[in-house]
Amino acid sequence: MGIKSYRPYTPSRRHMTGSDFAEVTKQSPEKSLLASKSKTAGRNNQGKITVRHRGGGAKRKYRIIDFKRNKDGIPATVIGIEYDPNRTANIALICYADGEKAYILAPQGLTDGMKVMNGPEAEVRVGNCLPLSEIPVGTQIHNIELYPGKGGQLVRSAGNAAQLMAKEGKYATLRLPSGEMRMVPIVCRASVGVVGNGDHNLVNIGKAGRKRHMGIRPTVRGSVMNPNDHPHGGGEGKTGIGRPGPCTPWGKPALGLKTRKKNKQSNKLIVRRRDGKGIK
Repeated sequence: MGIKSYRPYTPSRRHMTGSDFAEVTKQSPEKSLLASKSKTAGRNNQGKITVRHRGGGAKRKYRIIDFKRNKDGIPATVIGIEYDPNRTANIALICYADGEKAYILAPQGLTDGMKVMNGPEAEVRVGNCLPLSEIPVGTQIHNIELYPGKGGQLVRSAGNAAQLMAKEGKYATLRLPSGEMRMVPIVCRASVGVVGNGDHNLVNIGKAGRKRHMGIRPTVRGSVMNPNDHPHGGGEGKTGIGRPGPCTPWGKPALGLKTRKKNKQSNKLIVRRRDGKGIK
């Protein structure tokens, strides 16, 4: 995938960039794998805003992705690579030998006509999905399960990959994109390869309107609000926040407060945190 720039016929166009969609080979989605996606604009079932700065945006359909990859022993052919508005990665439409179609995350290097397969007997090749016990140490993987049969939960965004570092007993040790070293049950599945669309993080949005198309509304700093709207508000001119540390609009500590529970059950599976320290 490459990045394209635009002729600056307006000021906002000058620095705007976008994907050239070189990986994408199929334009229209598979209708049988679409689902409606209703907008909630950050509100819960009581109509209260629980996530701020959401609303509007272009209408989307949800593409039903097969994260489980549990159709074993049946080869599938890649029909096309598609854009998915719901995620940073592109998706691949595959058709199994028995005629069933499915969407999977498109890894880097997967192209039309290639064969993919799931299960313990599959080759260690880009796009194939195998248990961690069958994948050689050092292989780059994505779409990794945390619980057998639940479907991939880790490493699903564009350009990411984890590395299988070791296998010992019931667990495999992975190095995640964050730098965290973590143990995962060796019976869990993962797909081989790096998630495609790696240049996604280089795209320059360019203008506020493009962010509105994504369904994101404006964000205002707390320090420019009034005291009745935010703990950082008030004061004459450009004052500080007037507190020992930054707070949320409801007075709770923000920006750096650790929210992970100290007695979380999965702590014992984390060998090294992303900041390089061990879990105590």
